[in-house]
Amino acid sequence: MPEFDSPPVIETVLGVEFKPLERWGIPHFGLFWERVRKDFPQYAVHAALPSQIESFNQTSAQPVANIELVEAPEIRCWFFHTDEERLIQVQRDRFVHNWRKKGDHAYPKYKAIRPRFESNWEVFCGFLMSQGLGVPDVVQCEVTYINHIEIDRGWKSMADLASILPAWSDERSNGFLPTPETVQLAASFLMPEDRGRLRIMLGPAIRTVDLRQVLQLTVTARGSPESSMTEAILDWLDLGHEWVVRGFADFTSKKMHSLWKRRR
Repeated sequence: MPEFDSPPVIETVLGVEFKPLERWGIPHFGLFWERVRKDFPQYAVHAALPSQIESFNQTSAQPVANIELVEAPEIRCWFFHTDEERLIQVQRDRFVHNWRKKGDHAYPKYKAIRPRFESNWEVFCGFLMSQGLGVPDVVQCEVTYINHIEIDRGWKSMADLASILPAWSDERSNGFLPTPETVQLAASFLMPEDRGRLRIMLGPAIRTVDLRQVLQLTVTARGSPESSMTEAILDWLDLGHEWVVRGFADFTSKKMHSLWKRRR
């Protein structure tokens, strides 16, 4: 596996999507918060994430958006850890564990994030059982790494994009067009045996914490585990993580690897 001492990752996501819990209601958010409140003392409420299930039996590579009519708007709760770097997100059909970079803190590596996801997922499943809501019927897992490639750290304008991404060519047939003002890229790659799909997206962004210009490179792997058992979920997350890391290394240049202090 490629490994970097100073990777540009600013956020990671380990997520599980399952069939909607039919008896889940607003009170369950508060009841679950009481279960984890000691470690996750702060909360926020957001709109629910839409379902995006990867399909492998259609010609389109776009994820299938499931549309469901509901009587009231669906919500999602964020529960923030005391370290302010970790949070868990819960909604009627989703459980997500995030790590988000704070200040100069180093990325703790997947081997540290994975057991925290496992522990919190098992607490969530135990809560569902105690409330008579049943065992989640898992339909998809997700691993996402969000990276910020800072301006003046290997690039200054879109004219330098080819030095960041080897697949990008700045050549034009007749030389009429100037250097692009902005570029947005999206690519998807199938995993063998329909185990999942890797999606890579790149575009310009302004980082909110310091208003600094960055290129945001988001690498996401999604796919279905062999079962809803925790072991099967972790196995798929390991596969998704491997594809995210190897895909990131393959998609970016050796010049940038040097800046990010690649060790292998």
